[in-house]
Amino acid sequence: MTPSGILLRTYTQMLKGLAAWLEKARDQVDNPDTLMAARLAPDMFPLTTQIRFACLQAHEGGHRLCHQDFPAELDILLEEGRQGGDTPGTMADALQRIDEALAALDSFVPEEMDAGGDRPLALELPIGLAFDFDGATYVRDWALPQFYFHITMAYAILRQQGVELGKADYVAHMFAYRRESADTPG
Repeated sequence: MTPSGILLRTYTQMLKGLAAWLEKARDQVDNPDTLMAARLAPDMFPLTTQIRFACLQAHEGGHRLCHQDFPAELDILLEEGRQGGDTPGTMADALQRIDEALAALDSFVPEEMDAGGDRPLALELPIGLAFDFDGATYVRDWALPQFYFHITMAYAILRQQGVELGKADYVAHMFAYRRESADTPG
């Protein structure tokens, strides 16, 4: 599968899953907006930041592979994530950010992303670290692990806060491939 196929499909299915988890939380919790400030540990980012950073990763992956500058709205999303502990926002805000990320994914041209698969790509972090990749290595070693980290932390926070989620919620996209096994008791 091409870099665009991997990223676009993964980001889309997992962001849709994240939205479904938040909708479940909204249905199960008296005041779901309070969940946005929940953390797994005091030194970790809250749920709101995990969601925003997952959305940010989805935007970044496409722009980096296309070798495009980041649009200004990504700075806003990044700052919202960084400030999540002080201003967590609402469940509706989080769902809106997911919708915006999904719309952005639909706007990327797969051929442009794939053309970046063999091109050099530099990633400079604000903490003074820099990494040099080709696009395919960036996808495998940075884009997907970073994205899954934030998605998984959001899932774990929701579970810790008592939202009834299970493995089937995490891999809901797998049910598109479901078939009955010959070994299934009948």
